[in-house]
Amino acid sequence: MQAAQLLKYDRQFKLVVNDIPMPEPQCHEILVQVKAAAVNPLDRLIGTGSVRLIQDYKRPVTMGNELAGVVTAVGSAVTQFQAGDRVYTRLPLTKIGAFAEYVTIDQAAVALMPAHLDFAQAAAVPLTGLTAYQALHEELKAKAGESVLIPGGSGSFGQLAIPIAKQMGLTVLVSGNARGEASAKALGADQYFDYRKTNYWEQVQAVDNVIDTLGAAELPHELATLKAGGTVLSLKAGPNRQFAQDHQFSAWKRGLFSLVGRKLDRQAQQQNKHYRFMFVRSDGEQLRSVTDIVTGKQLVPAIEPTVFKLKDINAALDLVGSGHPKGKVIIRF
Repeated sequence: MQAAQLLKYDRQFKLVVNDIPMPEPQCHEILVQVKAAAVNPLDRLIGTGSVRLIQDYKRPVTMGNELAGVVTAVGSAVTQFQAGDRVYTRLPLTKIGAFAEYVTIDQAAVALMPAHLDFAQAAAVPLTGLTAYQALHEELKAKAGESVLIPGGSGSFGQLAIPIAKQMGLTVLVSGNARGEASAKALGADQYFDYRKTNYWEQVQAVDNVIDTLGAAELPHELATLKAGGTVLSLKAGPNRQFAQDHQFSAWKRGLFSLVGRKLDRQAQQQNKHYRFMFVRSDGEQLRSVTDIVTGKQLVPAIEPTVFKLKDINAALDLVGSGHPKGKVIIRF
């Protein structure tokens, strides 16, 4: 079978499409014929070696973090799936490989895909949906009656974070571009700030939580909106000591992440506020909860209209890196 592989970490990395053996499912695994795989900024971070301190891969490694496809075989201990099931997943971080014609996956990381979505649309859901779910439920431990601000929440992350937050009983505030306002409000956003017209940090005070999708440069504005004791959870700004402790990294990694995140932690601590960083993991049970929300709201992720095949993987990665796709970039098999 064909698979797009990373041969070495490099700032200008390119993936190579190789012929590799067909995998065989172990007792708790399913074999999935990949129909669509999403391309994410995370794939670029892995390729450049930017996340090797969090997860280092033996090269060559087949790349790709999320997919949708059809089960073709199951291991002897698999009880949740059978051949013919249409499934999707955010692959376990330790065993990625979505950019391939077939992949074996532990059944605990997989869920049946929403019935109203096609494979390309379904492949766009798991990583974003699980990020939103874990951010709100696990990292922030948000409670009904609290508020959450999502700067830059008019895109694919907000499309799933907003309904999850509303289901939890939160007040949701979002900033983004003008074209995202109608859809954000339709999903339940209580307040929306068009960034070209309004500085949200001049209008918002004393929110309980902020989910940062924009990076370290935005942190001073985000902290300004938080109440004392509140938390900024970043998906982008970078890890800190708390992140290393939560993941039980070695002492030298804790020291390194403490150094890397010191400026971010200091900015928050000076205002009696908290900074956290997260890295999404696979979880089939949580993905089923995401599926219920996607199905209940009949959500359809935006997909970049350019059609990419596996041979076009590097062009797809370049489009993700440019920052201008019109939706999730998808490799179609």
